[in-house]
Amino acid sequence: MSEPIRILSTKKLLPNQKQFLLNAGFSVLEANFIQATGKKFELGNEVGNLIFTSQNAVKSFLENKKSENLKSKKIFCVGTKTKAVLEQNGYKVLASKEYASELAEIIVRDFQEESFVFFSGSLRRDTLPEALEKANISLKEIEVYETILTPQKINGRVDGILFFSPSGVQSYLKENTIENQICFCIGTTTAEPLEQITDKIIIAKQQTVESVIIQAINYYSKKL
Repeated sequence: MSEPIRILSTKKLLPNQKQFLLNAGFSVLEANFIQATGKKFELGNEVGNLIFTSQNAVKSFLENKKSENLKSKKIFCVGTKTKAVLEQNGYKVLASKEYASELAEIIVRDFQEESFVFFSGSLRRDTLPEALEKANISLKEIEVYETILTPQKINGRVDGILFFSPSGVQSYLKENTIENQICFCIGTTTAEPLEQITDKIIIAKQQTVESVIIQAINYYSKKL
């Protein structure tokens, strides 16, 4: 009898997410390759629309008591899960896209005369700030969380790896190599650091953990 497909998730999965993989007959290994820690930050009567590109930024923002005073603001965000968390907490999301580059296009095209406040993390990408700066759009940035790499060595055979952020890829590669493993990525931004290493990359159709898992299940089910 052949050994089961061994999947590594570079973040700890929720029980129901892990169960999807187990039900498909996979052996599952999990480890958090990055850690997000909220930072203390000052929040006044911020002028401008609000931008969030991650759930971690929203989580840290909501922990600030003064965040309640900004519920009337226009909200722009990246990711369906980010949007959901904001709306669950009473904020109205005016525009949401899967990628920062797509969100930047909307802002540059339709909101050039307005100002923005970007709630970011310590390892955020330059895509959105650079696009707004190039368009001379007023942008204030507030760093609200820190991303810490937590690399660790993975021993034994791994057939497929689930990646959820460029930072997660960076952390994994500090102690491990990509050989013949299939890399399942949550989006094109996450896949970019892997493109110089391997062509065995499959990108999820939506930027959700569940979509990454579905891609892995579909891929290996076709191989069986």
